[in-house]
Amino acid sequence: AFLDAPDEAVGSATPLNGPRITYVSWAASCSRSDHTARELGGQSHMVYAGSLGSRPSTILFKYAAQWIRTARILRQERPDIVFVMTPPLFAALPAFWYAWRRGKRVVLDAHTAAFLHPRWRSWQWLQQRLCRMAATTLVHNDHIGGLIRDGGGDVTLVPDVPIVFRHTQTFSRPPGFAVAVVCSFNDDEPLPAILDAARRMPDASFFLTGDPRHFPSRLADQVPSNVTMTGFLSTEAYGGLLAGADVILTLTTRDHTMSRGGYEAIYQGTPVIVSDWPILRAAFPDGAVHVDNTPDGIVQGLERMKAGLEEYRAGAARLRDAKRRRWSDVRSRILARIESVTEHARSNGGR
Repeated sequence: AFLDAPDEAVGSATPLNGPRITYVSWAASCSRSDHTARELGGQSHMVYAGSLGSRPSTILFKYAAQWIRTARILRQERPDIVFVMTPPLFAALPAFWYAWRRGKRVVLDAHTAAFLHPRWRSWQWLQQRLCRMAATTLVHNDHIGGLIRDGGGDVTLVPDVPIVFRHTQTFSRPPGFAVAVVCSFNDDEPLPAILDAARRMPDASFFLTGDPRHFPSRLADQVPSNVTMTGFLSTEAYGGLLAGADVILTLTTRDHTMSRGGYEAIYQGTPVIVSDWPILRAAFPDGAVHVDNTPDGIVQGLERMKAGLEEYRAGAARLRDAKRRRWSDVRSRILARIESVTEHARSNGGR
């Protein structure tokens, strides 16, 4: 009763022949989790008691409710491999408990925040131990991969995964240049600079995603009239926005952070404007403009994109094709690793 996420799983309609896979994320939504599960023939579950909040007074109750729901899912599905998104790293504990009791294995999908966000830095001893116990840990970039390898864990580099929206709602776009700004209102998003840039481009229309409950109240009077707060969108509406906008703007002030909104857009053939970090230059070499996180830099990037929109769209299509080819190899490596550790577990009596 405490859980806000629906019980229905997201996954492959035609499961692969091989180990049963269940993917658990203690989050309200995560396209990386959903689409990784789909690509591997598994089921993805968002397990999230958002109504309990994340305050110190409620976080233990929230995690307890999510632990109970996770345990119930694993008892029902009895997977051979459990994928778990971190952070929060505590989401992995019921998965490892299940795996230990039943002779199964766990794969971690460690997002950058699991290692670099201040909230989780004091828990690195546990994160590293879990990575050593895991069959492998999926990471977005070599920097995080190096931290895990140094700690003795196995790593599989997965910068992104194909994003496929089965159904989308048509985006009712206004005349003129339409910019979708993908936000979660996290502390690494330069919202003041984005709003200032929008104010300087009155002929463009900006569509700012994200749960308005998390929008900083101090910025409420700084939202210009050409910015529409979309609220947290359904999957269908979000897919329509990504496909229908002229460009996707998604920025971060934190280095070594992959832009999920960026690669979600590229897989729809929509060009992107992302922050000028080395990891994002490598991830988006085509169909993209890289900017510093200042109002001037954002405006210049938007104007550059607007002036060469057709070429950037062609670049996004080329990059989408390249990413799909790379994913085919990455997927094969993940499945080979799963098969290897599963066979090893069988030969050792299930443990």
